[in-house]
Amino acid sequence: MDLGFDVVDLPETDHVAVGDEAPAFTRPLVGDEFWEDRALADLVDGPTLLLFHPMDGAFQTTYLYNEIDDRGWADDVDVYGLSVSSPYEHKRLLAERGDGIRIFSDPSATVVERYGVDHDVDGMAGITEARPAVFLLDTEHVVRYAWVAGEHPEFPDYDAIEDAIDELSDRGPE
Repeated sequence: MDLGFDVVDLPETDHVAVGDEAPAFTRPLVGDEFWEDRALADLVDGPTLLLFHPMDGAFQTTYLYNEIDDRGWADDVDVYGLSVSSPYEHKRLLAERGDGIRIFSDPSATVVERYGVDHDVDGMAGITEARPAVFLLDTEHVVRYAWVAGEHPEFPDYDAIEDAIDELSDRGPE
């Protein structure tokens, strides 16, 4: 089958894993109306889904947020995105999708690198973005579910994420 693009294996990465404490960070957090510097540690007070995604215009980002909207996860857990895109780009993305979600802006890719989910865009040194990654955190900021893309493009197993959310939130399968 000709996909119209190449599937590329991404290099192995030493990313945050299940059982690790989620690295702390403070970055601009963009919502529907405004953005401000916020620390992840100040936001996690229940099950929290942290989604790393490519730049906001990437088709993977669109599909990721459409799936989250369709499944209504922001109604069940706190959902935060994170990418290297600017707050202005995040505002445009949230105007179209991501209902109930806020997105951290990390243009320097410092947080992306700290979580071990960075990669050079199209192999260009110095132009870094996040590979798709999903981390489900408990109230103690411990990672209870982790998925990181190993190829481009690749999408997470949304059913597995939903099962992990159900298990952590004690709401059980619907």
